[in-house]
Amino acid sequence: MVAAAAPEPIPRAAPEAVGLAPARLREATDLLSGFVAERKIAGAVAAVARKGKLAYLEPVGVQDLVTRVPMGERSIFRIYSMSKSVTAAAVMMLLEEGRFALNDPVSKYLAEFKQVRVVSPDAAPREPAREITVQDLLLHTSGLNHRTSDEYTRAQVRSRDITLPRFISNIVRVPLMEDPGVRYRYSEATTVLGRLVEIWSGKPLDVFLDQRVFRPLGMIDTGFWVRREQRPRLAAVYGPSHDGGLALIEIEVVPFTKRPALLEGAVGLVSTVPDYLRFSLMLLNRGELNGVRILRAKTVDTMTGNSLSDPVLKARGGAMEWGLANVNVVLDPTGLNYPANRGEYGWDGTAGTIFWIDPAREMVTILMTQSSPANPDSLRQRFKTLVQQAVVD
Repeated sequence: MVAAAAPEPIPRAAPEAVGLAPARLREATDLLSGFVAERKIAGAVAAVARKGKLAYLEPVGVQDLVTRVPMGERSIFRIYSMSKSVTAAAVMMLLEEGRFALNDPVSKYLAEFKQVRVVSPDAAPREPAREITVQDLLLHTSGLNHRTSDEYTRAQVRSRDITLPRFISNIVRVPLMEDPGVRYRYSEATTVLGRLVEIWSGKPLDVFLDQRVFRPLGMIDTGFWVRREQRPRLAAVYGPSHDGGLALIEIEVVPFTKRPALLEGAVGLVSTVPDYLRFSLMLLNRGELNGVRILRAKTVDTMTGNSLSDPVLKARGGAMEWGLANVNVVLDPTGLNYPANRGEYGWDGTAGTIFWIDPAREMVTILMTQSSPANPDSLRQRFKTLVQQAVVD
């Protein structure tokens, strides 16, 4: 992969020029710096854009506690489940091209899915009430399970050193947890979607994303592994140590500095705050960034609103809906422990990254750390609260 040329930068503005209070944003920086000083995280990078302009981009702390390399604006993070929204965008691009229909059975393209069964207590696994559809995969209503579930761990379903076709063969061997369409169960479905992108497009997933998403949007540091020249910018992952400090954590057997055999649409990407800001602004702008249109406006509207059925949404409970973009969508802000607007959407990653997009306020907020657990001492909610309080008009 050849490194792309630097993209046209997102225009910057003073916070007050886009209706944000500088003092509150300084408090947000102080919060992050305090977490570093208290050894709850090693470092972080955060950004806030409003009305199409970047008003806040702050790195704090270090990438690595041994080398003491400071966090920079373009430090690289394992974004884990924030990969899902990128894969969902690729899927919807191909839907616009007529490569499939949302209600198509997955087995139409992956014959292995003809053999899936549903777990049946005290009996042999049975046939599902209906087939899994592409929409089920996008909505996590397929009956598939999470990558860290006991069932998938025992069956060795997922490893970064197997290919996508092998992953598909592995996952269909394990019974579904329930019939398709009856429950929201966060799952490995988005990695299955990545394989479908390959089949529909005729290209490997990394090539498709690079050609159709990353390069057009100017996401020059986003991909499935960290290239040699990028390695000095890769942040290490830390978690609590026995002495009250931080200890290095290796989440994966195959590190992100090595090209993986498995191109995981669910959790496989690395990125930077500026890169993911560009992707988020594309969604906020309803499919377009700097004159480059990735998706139709109507498609993005559909992706970022609720698509769960009423029974599934009721069973999921809480204040959040779920969109085809693989994002939580705020239904009831009063049910949250941080300020938000109805219709705001976003998602997070297991190693400490998160993004929020607020169409009502024309605002994107991104926070990236490399931490396990991902949200020490409610850092996300506390940071988001200060950013929301910074809005003055």
